[in-house]
Amino acid sequence: MLKFDYNNMMDTAVGKYGITAKEIAKDTNRMQTAFKRVVDNRGKGWQEWTELPYVDAATLTTITDELKEVRENAESFVVLGIGGSALGPLSVFGALLHYRHNELPRSKRNAPKYYVEDNIDPERMQALLDVIDFKTSYFNVITKSGETSETLAQFLILYDILKKELGEAEAKKRIIVTTTIGKGTLYAIAQKEGFKTYGIGEGVGGRFSVLSSVGLVPFAAMGIDLHAIIGGAKKMAELCLLEDANRNPALMTAYLQVKSVEKGKNISVMMPYADSLKYMADFYGQIWGESLAKEVDVNGKKVFSGQTPTKSLGVTDQHSQIQLYAEGPFDKVVTFITVDKFRQSVTIADDTSIDACEFLKGQTMDDLLNFEMLATKFALRKAQRSNFTIALQEVNAESVGALLMYFMYQTAYAGALLNIDTYNQPGVEEGKKATFAMLGRKGYEEKLNEIKSVKDSAEFVI
Repeated sequence: MLKFDYNNMMDTAVGKYGITAKEIAKDTNRMQTAFKRVVDNRGKGWQEWTELPYVDAATLTTITDELKEVRENAESFVVLGIGGSALGPLSVFGALLHYRHNELPRSKRNAPKYYVEDNIDPERMQALLDVIDFKTSYFNVITKSGETSETLAQFLILYDILKKELGEAEAKKRIIVTTTIGKGTLYAIAQKEGFKTYGIGEGVGGRFSVLSSVGLVPFAAMGIDLHAIIGGAKKMAELCLLEDANRNPALMTAYLQVKSVEKGKNISVMMPYADSLKYMADFYGQIWGESLAKEVDVNGKKVFSGQTPTKSLGVTDQHSQIQLYAEGPFDKVVTFITVDKFRQSVTIADDTSIDACEFLKGQTMDDLLNFEMLATKFALRKAQRSNFTIALQEVNAESVGALLMYFMYQTAYAGALLNIDTYNQPGVEEGKKATFAMLGRKGYEEKLNEIKSVKDSAEFVI
């Protein structure tokens, strides 16, 4: 399913910039403490996400059946969300659907076109309005809190158009809501309007919600096998609950990353070598960055923890970023995501009329891609740059479910190793409050006064 190779994180591969077996042995108790903290809190508080792979099969079948109308008859399916509410669906759509899905005729894609609207740029909104037909479209409005300004704004715009185009009764059938049951503005609206509503568990945070109804509803709408994706997640969860760090990929790689940060490697590069996995780097970027970047630890001590996630795409970014990774500062860990067997293979033509490129003729593009990945790993190792590899046997629903679950457990263990609250986001919340204040929302008058009191000592506007 997934294989993990972290040899190039060790001193035996990258010299003094690597981690030694002695260091790992010395930190065994530290790893076991982190393991216990995560495992002891399974299913509790904000770790309710750990129970998502154990959803019963009947629930998955029900969701699949309930989305049949959308899957079979809609021309467009639009996800309205931001952060985890968008990155989860987007990463899975990118991995499992045809690369040119929206350009295929309906008879070949067997599902609606999909759009994931995760920003509020007005030009982007108008572009969506220009390409979708409201008479054949459904909209999944997703926000854990039910208070996300961006998503509520999108909803208000699109629901108003739906009512004008289809009438109120039909418009209500085109809205599917995913939010916390019993809480928030969106839930109240959904109850009043009679929208089909799916719940998110109280202890499932947005960035850990991809295997909840946040992801399962859009996956079902697009014809993705829910049983397979959850099955893969469950298999990975079992590995991530093994006490022995040498058999637990999430615990070991979390430790190696945290130890690397302590050695000055404060940048984590996620580099998939498959276009289908491009958005997995975005998913990782949120869960790793938002979860681990904290001003204080659980004891209130200022630690300013975190490792900055960044993304690259193989082989594209060999021509833009690898020079930096190979010869720039020793401040990065590169994670390669590779694929053993691609779903398609294309052979490079052996055109005898062209008296050149003999080394390419007759090769396959998948082999060329993997040779370039191996060459990049070799170059980084030779330059003593830390890296490790996650290999998918094939990109399918099961392996994608496993990869998502691995990222979640790896993040949980890293947070425990850092002794921080993995699940809060005070830096994000401050910006949300300031936005509410500037929009004139009731209850935020004091915050607005605080904003107005800020004075710049000098003006640098040109």
